[in-house]
Amino acid sequence: QEQLVESGGGLVQAGGSLSLSCAVSGRTFSSYAMGWFRRAPGKEREFVAAISRSGDNIYYRDSVKGRFTISRDNAQSTVSLQMNSLKPEDTAVYYCAAEPVDSDWVPLLPGDFGSWGQGTQVTVSS
Repeated sequence: QEQLVESGGGLVQAGGSLSLSCAVSGRTFSSYAMGWFRRAPGKEREFVAAISRSGDNIYYRDSVKGRFTISRDNAQSTVSLQMNSLKPEDTAVYYCAAEPVDSDWVPLLPGDFGSWGQGTQVTVSS
């Protein structure tokens, strides 16, 4: 069973930046597609960004395009989410997710991912 551990959350003012990281242990990291999701209070978990196992295919939700960047380091078995120009509506618990895949397909739905981290809180003050 893969283990995912997120880090890097915190409190930041609107317009600021945070970088989240997720360390993955278990099977070969390069066989996983990786994703970031978030859940705001009173809301459903929602997709934020995802990256294929090669890193060639990347997807973002519209509201974070141009502000967030997902990347992966297969040698370090980590996936990162750089978040710039943060807004109060980005406040949520952010979760890292992993799914082993046989191609460069990128899952985008929570149900497509089989392994999850414990989450890290991101709070953006206005």
